[in-house]
Amino acid sequence: MKDTILKETSKIVIPFIQIFGIYIIFHGHLSPGGGFAGGTVIGTSFILYRIVFGMKEAQKKLSYSRLMKVICISLIIYGVLKGYSFLIGGSHLNLPEPGIGISGKVFSGKYLLPLNILVGIVVSITMYIFYALFSEGEV
Repeated sequence: MKDTILKETSKIVIPFIQIFGIYIIFHGHLSPGGGFAGGTVIGTSFILYRIVFGMKEAQKKLSYSRLMKVICISLIIYGVLKGYSFLIGGSHLNLPEPGIGISGKVFSGKYLLPLNILVGIVVSITMYIFYALFSEGEV
């Protein structure tokens, strides 16, 4: 019963931490931040959830198999996007690509925003998995 205040406060705080991490990811190519910085903030919210609610409750929402699927899909998409951008940028091929857009807008960096999102996913899950492995010996 003494954890009630901590749990109820965390239910309010954790979504705000995650929204801030998403903001950092989405505005990383316009200001300091990006996929890595935003991913660490979101990963910290996952770790806070595990600390407050315990291993059993965290495994219900953040199961190891689900996290590994998401991280593998993100890495594959990252590799395909990065490879495609190298191919069209270095070979001067006239293949379709997103436009540069208006400077200072969120969708102004070609593949930078999707790559930042994918890096944020990989970093946040990796941080959580490392914490889970080092804290209790299992995910």
